[in-house]
Amino acid sequence: MVDPSSTSADHASESEAPLLSTADIVEGVADYKGRPVQRSKFGGWRSASFIIGVEVGERFAYYGVSSNLISYLTGPLGQSTATAAVNVNAWSGIASLLPLLGAFVADSYLGRYRTIIIASCLYILALGLLSLSAVLSSIGFSDCGTSSSSCSPPLVQVIFFFFSLYLVAVAQGAHKPCVQAFGADQFDAQDPKECKEKSSFFNWWYFCMCGGTMVTLVIMNYIQDNMNWGLGFGIPCIVIICALVIFLLGTSTYRFGTRTDERSSLGRITRVFVTAARNWRTKSSEITNEEEAQGLLPYQGSQKFRFVNKALLAPPDGSNKVENTFSIYEVEEAKSILSLLPIWATCLAYAIVFSQSSTLFTKQGVTMDRSIGPSFNIPAASIQSFISLSIVIFIPIYDKIFVPITRTITGRLSGITMLQRIGTGIFLSITSMIIAAIVERKRLLIAFQYGLIDKPKETVPMSIWWLVPQYVLFGISDVFTMVGLQEFFYDQVPSELKSVGLSLYLSIFGVGSLLSSLLISVVEKTTGRDGQDSWFSNNLNRGHLDYFYWLLAGFSTFSFIAYVYSARHYIYIRRSAS
Repeated sequence: MVDPSSTSADHASESEAPLLSTADIVEGVADYKGRPVQRSKFGGWRSASFIIGVEVGERFAYYGVSSNLISYLTGPLGQSTATAAVNVNAWSGIASLLPLLGAFVADSYLGRYRTIIIASCLYILALGLLSLSAVLSSIGFSDCGTSSSSCSPPLVQVIFFFFSLYLVAVAQGAHKPCVQAFGADQFDAQDPKECKEKSSFFNWWYFCMCGGTMVTLVIMNYIQDNMNWGLGFGIPCIVIICALVIFLLGTSTYRFGTRTDERSSLGRITRVFVTAARNWRTKSSEITNEEEAQGLLPYQGSQKFRFVNKALLAPPDGSNKVENTFSIYEVEEAKSILSLLPIWATCLAYAIVFSQSSTLFTKQGVTMDRSIGPSFNIPAASIQSFISLSIVIFIPIYDKIFVPITRTITGRLSGITMLQRIGTGIFLSITSMIIAAIVERKRLLIAFQYGLIDKPKETVPMSIWWLVPQYVLFGISDVFTMVGLQEFFYDQVPSELKSVGLSLYLSIFGVGSLLSSLLISVVEKTTGRDGQDSWFSNNLNRGHLDYFYWLLAGFSTFSFIAYVYSARHYIYIRRSAS
């Protein structure tokens, strides 16, 4: 099959090309047969609807695995709370880092369309194996179905499970950045109407994604906790099959980017940095002369990361000039990637906080009163649905009320800048973590008052609804930070690297999850010495999750200050973004 994303409109014969009005042709894109496309017949919300549907299915499948994973690890696999939290964070971290590789392959070789299809097939295989692993566990090793940490399933079973689990991570790594970038590609940034629609696309993308996630948390967690894990992992597999069918149905409506540069954009940027490093001894006067020769006028952005301008000169070893010198545009392109790093680094604390909602928050909820009526207990992991619910409610408020109001004040189409939006969410996440610490302290006091300190299996007489405020506030912070990061890293990279830009945003949460895993391990060893219960004791009534939450709140505050400093000094590569 020929990949439509790698075709060019120039390859289509005149006999194949429809009669198009020049004013209605969208530049730089083609249809699935490589022909020029009309704005009114291809792309826009028509195509984006198919792609959003695919994302809803993929998120349903992904969260069908990840949201309650800690319960599976502490249940059928018999791991301790700390070990399970470390494993969940490590897996989540790697799953969020793999999009860097998936985006590189898509942007440099396969194209987004073909990569999405291959990733979907890999997803189906991975979820099928995961479901088989759970079925084999329930048939042959039913003694591991309880939450007892003394259960040790056979090593072969554990290896098979984690192989399947990490195969899901690989599939997600190829799928996630390409789908969102491909969806945004359906809007023309050069057209005023479609440019505005593209900004709304990121909001409604996240709205629909979280709607699918909310359904997952309500339905799948109940099935996994009360029926069986084989079905709990099998249903996401069926959903991914349906998502792939939906994606293929929209093929004839999509806009596919045409490649205008034979040299890989990512490879070109890498060579810019290599050449600049090889010219590290070059004097400033030589760089200035070359800048003047190429007509570079001094401005604030040109003086930032000025050492990269050394790539304007040929290496001193006499290497081929054509291959090893670069234009002003290519150097500025490389700088645009480098300038993202301070924002990337200062958002890591937010990602560490984000990873707690599906691990420690869930284990905290297991100990609390989860009854609804006389005979029904809500699954602890399902309380995460309040994050999605708050997002689903707040995004229309943000898009239809907040943006128009702030637009009249600031004069910007988006109301506030992308970096202001991100910073607002980071501040709200700090507040959420402070509330989580206060609620956990209250839970420990109630456990003490009722003499439940040494009775970890007894329900603490404190309603699980006490956790709702921290989840809701966290959801609202997501509307600001998560969507802001998606738009920022898509908008502020070269056009050929949109998938890579979105993978950089995802890598924040990958590294954040790995740092969370490392932090939990360090705290576990530090606070659990000399026979004492650690902050993450299997008996949470003797643990101190509240101390850990306060630690994260302090770390996030320090990181927020660094973020504000970085954001104030960031220079947007497009005037419209600022």
